[in-house]
Amino acid sequence: MDGDAFEHHLDSPQGRGHEPPRAAVGTAGGAPCGDLVSVALVLDGERVADAGFEASGCGAAVAAGSAAVALVRGRGLLGAARVGTHEIARELGGLSAGKLHAAELAADALHRALGVAARERAALEPDPERTLVALSGGVDSAVAALLARRAGREVVAVTLELWADEHNDGARSCCSAQAVRGARSLAHGMGIGHLTLDLRAEFRADVVGPYLEDHGAGRTPNPCVRCNGRVRLDALVAFADRLGAAQLATGHYARIADDGDGPLLRVAADAAKDQSYMLCALAPATLARLRFPLGELHKPTVRAIAAEAELPVAGKPDSQDLCFLAGTSRESFLARHGGPRERAGELVDARGRVLGRHRGHHNYTVGQRRGLGLGGGERLYVLATEPRANRVVVGPRAALAAGAIALERVTLARPGARVDRVKLRYRSEAQPCAPLPEAAAGRHAALALELREPAYGVAPGQTACLMDGELIVGWGTIGAGGS
Repeated sequence: MDGDAFEHHLDSPQGRGHEPPRAAVGTAGGAPCGDLVSVALVLDGERVADAGFEASGCGAAVAAGSAAVALVRGRGLLGAARVGTHEIARELGGLSAGKLHAAELAADALHRALGVAARERAALEPDPERTLVALSGGVDSAVAALLARRAGREVVAVTLELWADEHNDGARSCCSAQAVRGARSLAHGMGIGHLTLDLRAEFRADVVGPYLEDHGAGRTPNPCVRCNGRVRLDALVAFADRLGAAQLATGHYARIADDGDGPLLRVAADAAKDQSYMLCALAPATLARLRFPLGELHKPTVRAIAAEAELPVAGKPDSQDLCFLAGTSRESFLARHGGPRERAGELVDARGRVLGRHRGHHNYTVGQRRGLGLGGGERLYVLATEPRANRVVVGPRAALAAGAIALERVTLARPGARVDRVKLRYRSEAQPCAPLPEAAAGRHAALALELREPAYGVAPGQTACLMDGELIVGWGTIGAGGS
């Protein structure tokens, strides 16, 4: 450790107490560590025109804030995006393990400020060779970035911060503050600049809010479809425009095909990992800018590419939870965030006979068998939930059979006559259906879809992905009707 460099920043901190007019501010730290660092900076379109900081706590926090300002002031935005914990530590002549935490806080604060400034003020010259990669910190997005670089693209990484909840396990979430830090470290280790895009307010309003409302109304929501279609990817494309990036690449398993009338989603080559269902609500303009480098690959191949490149996430397990439910239960999440609370109600059969009790209709979805607490006899499944009466109707599996589905809020990218199958759940197989010959491309308040064979467990509120073979040509929300 070079004590002179550290003492210089500690004794003569650069930009301490300086907040430029109309600055973007990022803050990190506070309880429980006690150290707090705030970085304020201004972009003039392509470079950091001015920067300052404030820090409280230990002396290392002050020195780290000063180092961060010194490293980015006057630097181009994409160069500043390469500054992280280790660059700040090097500027200070190296830090002991006990003081490295201060560099981490300064890097967190710096990148929060950079993300806000870039979203609001960045105006980089468009570059047809530049690609923005959505980097979650997992193996798939890391390989997507790697493949984009190997294709000769100039790669910039971005990680979304969508949710913060002290009751969650941030290490298991793909969009927490911990995930952002891990993704930034991964990007810098790959020699890629990294920015953070804070969409917590939008995510709360457009994803979590409807999720809570749907549970109260007895629907089974699909927050990932809503998030991809209304929050994440549109915001990322807009961010790509700010950075002059021609393309947005993600680690999703999906493909894009052009049928002559523009781009459409196509299922991935790896059917076991296909994520086209979760992307089906994307607008055509967004889809036109997207690239899916993993679309033709299978998961074992992706992990092998990561291992060969010695990426530290090569063996990282896949995320299994909804990002905002990581480390917590759905029931406790709903209770904490204003959703329906537990209240006792009746479990009844189709004739209204009371068979048992439950803890709240919102804990059940159509097709569910586990958790009913009805032992012995014929296996029973949830047939319907009645929110107003707080009742759950159960019955045999045969009673779940649906030959037709009522769809609400339908969007067709192509004429309904092309529809020949429908996917009703993320993990289910697409099944044959009758076309919608009277439905033109565009939006429809309601449509009735006839199935070629019965479907079981069709849950109101879930997404129906309308397909023409392997192509996604529309989507809608499953309504309460149908038979």
